[in-house]
Amino acid sequence: MDVTALQPIALPANAAQAAARLPVDKGEAAARNVAEDYESFFISMFLESMFEGVETEGMFGGGHAEKVYRSLLNQEVGKSIAQQGGFGIADSVMREIIKMQEGL
Repeated sequence: MDVTALQPIALPANAAQAAARLPVDKGEAAARNVAEDYESFFISMFLESMFEGVETEGMFGGGHAEKVYRSLLNQEVGKSIAQQGGFGIADSVMREIIKMQEGL
C-alpha cells in the first residue's frame, strides 16, 4: 500500500493570513507581484547596506567576484523574504496600487 497518498496536506502555520493574501483576479495578482518585487528590492538594498562594512580579507576572500556574487545572493534572499511575508511593505504597496487604479 502506498502511504504517500495518505499523507495529510501541510498547511502554512498561519493559514488565515495565507488565504487573505491570495489574489482575486488578474489585476490584483499583477498588483501583488509588483508589490512583492518592490519589497524584495527594498530588502536586498537593506541587506547590501548591512554587508557594506564586512571586510573579507585573506586567501579566499575579497575581490570583484565576491562583490558580484554577494549582490546576487542579497537579491535572492530579498526575493525569498518578500515571498514569505517580508516586512509587510508589499501589503501596503498593494493597497496603494489598488487605490490608485480605482481612482482612475
